[in-house]
Amino acid sequence: MSLQHQFEQAVADSKNLPERPDNMTLLKLYGLYKQASAGDADGDRPGFTDMIGRAKYDAWDALKGVSKEDAMQQYVDLITDLKG
Repeated sequence: MSLQHQFEQAVADSKNLPERPDNMTLLKLYGLYKQASAGDADGDRPGFTDMIGRAKYDAWDALKGVSKEDAMQQYVDLITDLKG
């Protein structure tokens, strides 16, 4: 099974986890997903009034330089761990 297929399956599996992950894990998943699908963060960081947008951007920006393939693998591994 290709990494791309594993990633797509993990994205589908993320919607059916046995329990909702904590916010830090959700941010990590978001950052890994964005890095895997879009590459390095671009655009302006949201302002301080958009705390959720800012946290999501920071989670993505923290992965700058990570290859799409590595981000996909980390996402797959994290979802596999969360599935138990």
